[in-house]
Amino acid sequence: MEPSGTIAFATIGVAGFGFDVFSVAVPQSADTVSASELAERRHTDGVSINYNAQFADDGGEEVAFVSERAGSVGLYLSRPGSERAVPLPTVEGSPFHDRPTVRGGRLYFVSAHEKPAVPFRSWAAVYATDLGGSKETVRVTPQGVVDMSPAVSASGELLAVASYGERPWAFDFQVLETEVAVFRAADPARRVVVAARGGWPTWHGEGAVFFHRVADDGWWSVFRVDISPETLEPSGAETRVTPPGVHCFTPAAASGGGRWIAVATRRKGRAHRHIELFDLETERFTAVTSLLNPELHHYNPFFSPSGARLGYHRFRGAGAPGESAIPYLQPVRSPVGSVRMLRVHGFFPSFSPDARHLALNGDFNKGPGLTILRTDGSKRWVLTEKPSLFYTSWSRSETGVVFTSMGPIFETHKATVRIARMEFDPSDLTDDRDDVHAAVNELTRPEAGNDAFPAASPCGRWVVFRSGRSGHKNLYIVDAARGEETIRRLTDGEWIDTMPSWSPDGNLIAFSSNRHDPANAAVFSIYLVRPDGTGLRRVHVAGPPGSPEADKERFNHVCFSPDCQWLLFTANLGGVNAEPVSAPNQFQPYGDLYVCRLDGSGLVRLTCNAYENGTPAWGPALGVESPSLGPLAADDSLGEFAEPLWLTCDV
Repeated sequence: MEPSGTIAFATIGVAGFGFDVFSVAVPQSADTVSASELAERRHTDGVSINYNAQFADDGGEEVAFVSERAGSVGLYLSRPGSERAVPLPTVEGSPFHDRPTVRGGRLYFVSAHEKPAVPFRSWAAVYATDLGGSKETVRVTPQGVVDMSPAVSASGELLAVASYGERPWAFDFQVLETEVAVFRAADPARRVVVAARGGWPTWHGEGAVFFHRVADDGWWSVFRVDISPETLEPSGAETRVTPPGVHCFTPAAASGGGRWIAVATRRKGRAHRHIELFDLETERFTAVTSLLNPELHHYNPFFSPSGARLGYHRFRGAGAPGESAIPYLQPVRSPVGSVRMLRVHGFFPSFSPDARHLALNGDFNKGPGLTILRTDGSKRWVLTEKPSLFYTSWSRSETGVVFTSMGPIFETHKATVRIARMEFDPSDLTDDRDDVHAAVNELTRPEAGNDAFPAASPCGRWVVFRSGRSGHKNLYIVDAARGEETIRRLTDGEWIDTMPSWSPDGNLIAFSSNRHDPANAAVFSIYLVRPDGTGLRRVHVAGPPGSPEADKERFNHVCFSPDCQWLLFTANLGGVNAEPVSAPNQFQPYGDLYVCRLDGSGLVRLTCNAYENGTPAWGPALGVESPSLGPLAADDSLGEFAEPLWLTCDV
């Protein structure tokens, strides 16, 4: 029996990206560049999120790009004069596509539709589709090999990739330990590793490859390696191209060669990523996008085949043509027909007892702290603007009671975080109101330390939560109305037990814990326990007890299906599909959703993209079959997203 119901979840940042693909004319001289000379042009249609593009014609007019439209990640072609982009023939049903390049009548791209034979391995591989009559798609990456960030030479005969080869994923998720490999399109199995460390390769003519990596001095830099056209072996040592003192990544070279490469840069004292040209002869930078949009991030440059135009993607801007609002709810294509998936604009959603509403948190720093949203996405109410609230759990016996955590997230056991009961009148949820008053009752004492992640029992009398009051983070159960007048400890040990979830039938509590490896705060597995503390057991998903795979799990945000037969959680099982430095915000290695049965069998991957998905809730089927929800309530798209948290200029 397949899992069923409705899953609501969050994706960090992506709802507000609002990217479109743009290009500028490459300046004739590096000395006198003006914004008018660049003449920025938009290539995509303002629908959804559009990024990681390449020119598909010699004239720099047609663009192949990635888009999030239609509830999934697909590849599209934009032509001048066309009102809407045209879908490119790729792999129907693939959960992930990336980095499209059109050469010689073939489309090369990354897809993640083939499941590896073992866990903890990326699903990313390079494929090619014949754009002629056959539309046949073939796998270019050998079986058992992981490839991403493909680059195709101007002739279409040579490819370069960032690759793990046949090596397993090393659990890197900030700076990837990939190698740069090259091969002929006609013989992809015969590969030559031209750089032991590097990513995002780009061809400079047919005899040189540029790529990025973190240099020994800590600066992201561009390197070059020359290769023999006959053997594809390096014809000399790799050389560093860009200097220290500025981060340079995601390079692009004109396919026919030339004096320029384009790079995305981060400079000291500058908050935004910008595209700059680097002169290979004079070793000087020329500013490009900072002349046009100094207060916007710009990503992943690419040249037209002639080298006359330089493309990139950026936030299209509030008020720009196209979509300029962020719906509070967005349908996402599900790989399981009986499961409906909804992305929320917020975090930690939970379903009301009648599944007509969701409670969720907003931004942890700016608020709103707690909101109520109709599950058809048509209306939202704010219970409190106060930030520093995280996690929600709707009482299953009271329609107007939501439990949450009050205080800073991601803190030690000593931080003051309290469990709070928020009460409001459901009859106040009317169309003519945007705010609803909620009474706040704190259930735990401030001096108790870090109390968080409350989950209500089905009967409504109890709340299980995680507390650091003993000096270690374990689970406790407290009275849902009177708080610590009645409290008891559920788990006990010098490890971390966290993020509990009560099964809808009341028989089990699921939670994440590193009790199998207490010294390692980066590994978490799923555990089940009865509410009386008996029957504790670990759910083995990645491998049997004692196997190396079992102890590499990083599983969080676990919850039950409505029928109590399945578990939903975030996991690191699928590795990394794209280079994190190429995207905004912080990626986590447990950033995809999976379901399995209570014994760990029947594993199914639900999400597969380059973002961090998490904080899911599982409710009943809502009876809505269409992927469209109708008119949706929305926020203005402000484009307020940050660089990866680990990317700094303090080196």
